[in-house]
Amino acid sequence: MDIKQKFDLYYDLLVSWNEKFNLTSVTDREKVELLHFKDSILASDIIPNNSAVLDIGSGAGFPAIPLKIVRNDIDVTMVDSVNKKVTFLNEVISSLKLSGIKAIHKRIEDLNKEEKYDVVTSRAVAPLNVLVEYCLPFVKIGGFMIAYKSTQISEELDNAKKAIDVIGGKLEEIKQIELNEEIIRNFVIIKKIKESPKGYPRGGNKPRLKPIL
Repeated sequence: MDIKQKFDLYYDLLVSWNEKFNLTSVTDREKVELLHFKDSILASDIIPNNSAVLDIGSGAGFPAIPLKIVRNDIDVTMVDSVNKKVTFLNEVISSLKLSGIKAIHKRIEDLNKEEKYDVVTSRAVAPLNVLVEYCLPFVKIGGFMIAYKSTQISEELDNAKKAIDVIGGKLEEIKQIELNEEIIRNFVIIKKIKESPKGYPRGGNKPRLKPIL
């Protein structure tokens, strides 16, 4: 199965499963290819070769599965708190015959905090100060998190400064990549420069309810 065939089958599975339960509000083929598939793989050139990647809040598999399709060298772990979505992700992995990728049904704060990754990705999950607490504790020192964000991020960046510092990170770069003539994606890249304090991310939904500000 070549790359195009894998994306075709992924689309078919997405639309089919979407009839059973809500995976995406976007089902038109051209829009899925642009807003989900192409958007997801925009970060493929940012991720170093042979990286161990953790994707947080994977949902229907974006960006993790498209990234894996085009970057077979990376090892991907997806995590989502909704079991039906994880079941779907496992069906995609099996149907596309993907290796070096797995899906875990867990809340982020319940993951093994001793396991660290080269890169942690997240797309359409939470405001940046919340994302930093969810992602950065799982990044190896010297590795980084990549947050998929829109162009309107100045306020989010201001609100995330303290969280970045507390959790052990440093803003490395904001990389802008055009999705098409009208849409620009901002990638907020935060490098892990020191160990995160123990206890992060906090349980009980505290990162969302009482974010670091």
